[in-house]
Amino acid sequence: MSIKGIERKHSKKREAILKTIRSTQSHPSARWVYEQLRPCIPGLSLGTVYRNINLFLEEGSVASLGVVGGEERFDGFVTPHPHLICTCCGAVFDLPGDFPMDVSLDSIKLSDPKAPESLLLRGNQEQTISGFLIDYQKTLFYGVCSRCMYTLKLQHHAVSI
Repeated sequence: MSIKGIERKHSKKREAILKTIRSTQSHPSARWVYEQLRPCIPGLSLGTVYRNINLFLEEGSVASLGVVGGEERFDGFVTPHPHLICTCCGAVFDLPGDFPMDVSLDSIKLSDPKAPESLLLRGNQEQTISGFLIDYQKTLFYGVCSRCMYTLKLQHHAVSI
């Protein structure tokens, strides 16, 4: 396996870790991957899982979604796509369907009302962003999943009885 021009010897543990991340749509944490593999790979440590995930991140084999529920979560599908994150249970879902991921910041006027809110300038200021090269983009939507909404409705109904 080659990462940034450095040859690495084949590792069954490394292969199993990557396969586990890519075989689920749950956007797992390193701990989840470790718990899945520990029964079938004696001697596997959580540190080994973290080290290998860091190698995968460097080579672009997996993507980090950031910290959700206190643990960094990973995606084996590295083509840019948006995610939905439940603020109640921490579940992470891929947003289905087409979503525009090719936003360009070339010459966005910061006073333009169509510019993202975080870029807007107030008053008579007229500035533009140009020559900004985007390395990557993450689109994360936060809210409550249908399972948690159902649970919350049941709890609310029980309290009102």
